Amino acid sequence: MNVRREHLDSRAAAILLLCCLFWGVQQVLVKATLPELAPIFQAGVRFVGATLLLGLWCAWRGVRLFQRDGSLAPGLLAGGLFALEFAAMFLGLQYTTASRLTVFLYTSPFWVALVVPLLVPTERLRPVQWVGLACAFAGVAFALREGFTQGGAGLTWQGDVLGLIGGAMWGLTTVTIRATKLSQLTPEKTLFYQVAVSAVVLPLLSLALGERWNWQWSAFAATSMALQTVVGAFISYLVWMWLLAHYPATRVSAFVFLTPLFALGAGAGWLHEPITTSLLAALALVAAGIVLVNRRAPARA
Repeated sequence: MNVRREHLDSRAAAILLLCCLFWGVQQVLVKATLPELAPIFQAGVRFVGATLLLGLWCAWRGVRLFQRDGSLAPGLLAGGLFALEFAAMFLGLQYTTASRLTVFLYTSPFWVALVVPLLVPTERLRPVQWVGLACAFAGVAFALREGFTQGGAGLTWQGDVLGLIGGAMWGLTTVTIRATKLSQLTPEKTLFYQVAVSAVVLPLLSLALGERWNWQWSAFAATSMALQTVVGAFISYLVWMWLLAHYPATRVSAFVFLTPLFALGAGAGWLHEPITTSLLAALALVAAGIVLVNRRAPARA
């Protein structure tokens, strides 16, 4: 029987820090691998491997993946949105810095906040949430403005916009899971829909874009793909779901705010990406917006 805790203990905090650290470094790792492996090809290999690993995990754990439960249509929708998120993210890294793209990618909570009230009328935005959305919009506008100039990291607007699209797809994936039968499935099956659809869609997209499929990898590229697949697309997602099942979701989700900070540090330290005042201001506004959007409503007397 699972015991749900009301507070994060030291073990959970340590695991969350490691996850956020890896997710922040992961964008930099993908970008560093781009000179050798094309972006969508990278993403496709990553999710083919993750699908195989998750299938083996489910077989070992006795998790049923293929019984009829009415989840096929929303599962395919969630998988398609998930694939588009990573396509936008990996393509975007060709045109912008890893740190900038991560800031735009982590606007996903705002898309959730905007779309959920349209589907669930009782989920109306409170004034403090509107303030949060305004902060996020200001941060995004501030960062996008810089991407249209030659200063800082140069002309990065194409990658910035793709990062913003990736954040929107992430948010819509979350909404799809919340609003459909997917919310009643095991975490493994919900994740399987996402990685399995991506394993089919992304290689086809790579072929359609005419990417070169390079199978002669250097030691660095092989290590990068192993980390992206085993840790990024398999272990970290399963660990995240375990944490959500055992600890308060709001407290767990709060740690995600650290990911852009880790990406900022890794990008500057590894790829020597510039850290501009505009980017720091945008990051601060987006982080403040996320806090306000996710702030719990006061308890009724």
